[in-house]
Amino acid sequence: MENCSNSAGNAFHILAFSTSKTAQYVLITGVLMMYLLTIFGNAIIITLVCLVPQLNTPMYFFLSNLAFADILHVSVTLPKLLSILLTHDNLMSFAACMTQVYFLSLSAVCDIFVLTSMSYDRYVAICKPLQYSSLINKNVCNAITLFIWIMSTLDAGINVIATSLLSFCPPQKIDHFFCELTTLYSISSSDTTSRNILLVFQIILLVSLPFFLIITSYTFIISTILNIQSSKGRHKAFSSCTSHLTTVILFFGPIIILYGKPESEQTKELDKLWSLLYTAVVPMLNPFVYTLRNKDILNTIRNVTRKWKLFFIQLVYRR
Repeated sequence: MENCSNSAGNAFHILAFSTSKTAQYVLITGVLMMYLLTIFGNAIIITLVCLVPQLNTPMYFFLSNLAFADILHVSVTLPKLLSILLTHDNLMSFAACMTQVYFLSLSAVCDIFVLTSMSYDRYVAICKPLQYSSLINKNVCNAITLFIWIMSTLDAGINVIATSLLSFCPPQKIDHFFCELTTLYSISSSDTTSRNILLVFQIILLVSLPFFLIITSYTFIISTILNIQSSKGRHKAFSSCTSHLTTVILFFGPIIILYGKPESEQTKELDKLWSLLYTAVVPMLNPFVYTLRNKDILNTIRNVTRKWKLFFIQLVYRR
């Protein structure tokens, strides 16, 4: 290993995507649209859950936390990516990179834990409906949410401390579109063995274990649904889970593919596209998944839209 000084005063070069000019314009348009749709869609969900009494239920409470984490997730990656694509200024200060590592870790772990909590909510609602009010109440939801944000904050802090103590030799080029942990470890001049062990431990505890709990929950849920006698009852029970199950597949699918396959220099650009999928596409799709397939939210949006129309009509007539 080369003995380089800590680079806290220096900057990283974010290489982002290697594309032609035409592809770059397409990428800029796509990233901008994804960012705006993510902010707009998730902000609507948070607003509706906060203001509409009918949506003051545990499921939508967790959904609002998921929406907030998704807004945070895209806000620390996509604006910088757009800046690089538009201005070709790919420099990022060490402090900005560590800030990105912190908020990406926080929002990613929060996403995983919230999805796990939502699967538990569905499990209790379908498998133990008579105990739902005692097992999932306001105090339980608040305690779970507090635990989620504390754990996410601690994990993010650990990642920043572990990364900020590393040394990097110039030129500090990050072959990615954000400060991704494994990429940072690979370009460090320090011994990163302990960091890689920590990363494996985090993947097992914070990704694999929650994913296993979600799969276990849905095994019991599907088993219970199949035992329901009426087809109408089965359809109603399953329809209450499809939005969450779709989000789980969309979120964990790219992560499993990206981190489950062996690393290769030939697949770097493809890896970035997989990362873009769970970093930008999934947060953008979540509001659509939960609105297009959810009667409660669709009815709420219709009612709110109707009220606003009446308000503007009355305003016009008064004038």
